[in-house]
Amino acid sequence: MSEAFSLDSLRTRMKKSIESMKGDLAGLRTGRASASLLEPIMVDAYGSMMPLNQVATVSVPEPRMLSVQVWDRSMASAVEKAIRESSLGLNPMAEGQIIRVPLPELNEERRRDLSKVAHQYAEQARVAVRHVRRDGIELLRKLEKDGAMGQDEARAETDKVQKATDEAIAEIDQLVAAKEQEIMHV
Repeated sequence: MSEAFSLDSLRTRMKKSIESMKGDLAGLRTGRASASLLEPIMVDAYGSMMPLNQVATVSVPEPRMLSVQVWDRSMASAVEKAIRESSLGLNPMAEGQIIRVPLPELNEERRRDLSKVAHQYAEQARVAVRHVRRDGIELLRKLEKDGAMGQDEARAETDKVQKATDEAIAEIDQLVAAKEQEIMHV
């Protein structure tokens, strides 16, 4: 039994890549503290890598300060280390189970760095969308080879897959351009 081709399922997978990138971009700060800033950080906890939000609670007590309440006191140093070593350029200060993360003023160089990180997230999303396109086209070729689909129909569906890919990449480019403008705005 061969797999059926569904353009909708490919579009859904592409949308998931875009939603993932939106989450990553939300974590890039533009001037004030946001709990989502620390979401992408992974902590070495209990012998495996876990998202920060599974070992601690992040709150925003002040506009330029994040507070990370670690649930297990023994994890405090691992959480502090994970925040310090992230690409966000933050300098956390541990006070027992609470880790305070002051957010420095955004200078021009820091804004450029954040912009580069945004572009890295966008490129990861583009690659994910292209992988979805590749999977769809490979499935179409297989269906055509197995005789489950005619050559003309396979070519027409391939064009639809390419069009969906182009739309998804255009959306990614638009999102990253808007985020870059937001980051560079003083």
